[in-house]
Amino acid sequence: MSRADSISLLQQLVAFDTTSHLSNLALIDFIVDYLKGFGVESQRVFSENKSKANLYATIGPKDIPGVMLSGHTDVVPVKGQSWDTNPFTVVEKDGALFGRGTADMKGFIAVVLSRVPQMVEADLKTPIHLAFSYDEEIGCVGVRRLLHMMEGLPVKPAMCIIGEPTEMSVGVAHKGKIAARVKVRGVESHSSLPQNGVNAIEYAAELIAYIRRYARQLAQKGPFDSSFETPYSTLQTGVIQGGSAVNIVPNSCEFDFEIRNIPLQNIEELFHKVEAFARDELQPTMRSEHKQSGITIERLSSYPGLLTPANAEIVRFVKKLANQDKVGTIAFGTEGGLFSETLGIPTVVCGPGSIVQAHKPNEYIRVPQLRRAEQMIDRLISSLSIDENA
Repeated sequence: MSRADSISLLQQLVAFDTTSHLSNLALIDFIVDYLKGFGVESQRVFSENKSKANLYATIGPKDIPGVMLSGHTDVVPVKGQSWDTNPFTVVEKDGALFGRGTADMKGFIAVVLSRVPQMVEADLKTPIHLAFSYDEEIGCVGVRRLLHMMEGLPVKPAMCIIGEPTEMSVGVAHKGKIAARVKVRGVESHSSLPQNGVNAIEYAAELIAYIRRYARQLAQKGPFDSSFETPYSTLQTGVIQGGSAVNIVPNSCEFDFEIRNIPLQNIEELFHKVEAFARDELQPTMRSEHKQSGITIERLSSYPGLLTPANAEIVRFVKKLANQDKVGTIAFGTEGGLFSETLGIPTVVCGPGSIVQAHKPNEYIRVPQLRRAEQMIDRLISSLSIDENA
């Protein structure tokens, strides 16, 4: 197979619409065939219904630990966004490449794939593992099946670099997250006789107000971690729906909220405090009005935070690879906490592009960022081609 540069591969990857509600199999098949063209075998790890897949491959010796390069293949929706160009066609303008996923995070995957020929030719003494997941954008869902597969591997990677967009700085920590859905069951009645009903929206509003008060308390009193741009744990309500007409006491209301915790604060304690207010404060009052009413809280997704010591071996190693002295925290979540917590693999986040451009219309990555990522992977290949016992 002929070699392809990063920009050409990025154009091909972006052309696959891998929005999270769609399948990513066409993109995964493309990568499988691409790797096979250079003699690299890969393994698909499918979702339960076989509509999506993770990919795992090893280049180099398979009997010793190596360095894993990890990225997610899914992207966020473009629906409702005002794009100046087709979001699934890469357009270059003034040194920037526009398209959905260019920064988050097909740019990194394109760079890694562009260096596969060099990896194959380098006679690696330490292997490079490729791990590409699905459904990261909806709560790091797909990678869990990959983790299950990797738990059974005789040899696991020694370290992991997740190529999320950090502008090539080295991220050692991020917050964890729980996303949850609250369902409030009320009782309908004519609005002229509100005492005959239970207003689900109003009780939902009380819980939302509590979540807001709790968030304000954390912002004012902490605990704090000054290494984060937002140096405290946060709670916020993002979606709400309920009711059918203004003259009907609503019998249902649903809303989604999320918690993002600084790594040193227990996210379960934050979540249980919200649960306790709903269960112990609101629900008894509701049921005193009508026994059929109540509140249920369902977890939608969660992932742990990442907390890699700044003096860890992987941090020193990746700083050299990225030619970067800057080490810090990142505001967004990744699959890194799962690799670290579930498999015990030391993990950092370092990749091209800016998270500021992600999830927005006219998402883009600048070409110099891709070039810096290429240099990082080139240094990785060189460093892993040295026989330390020679």
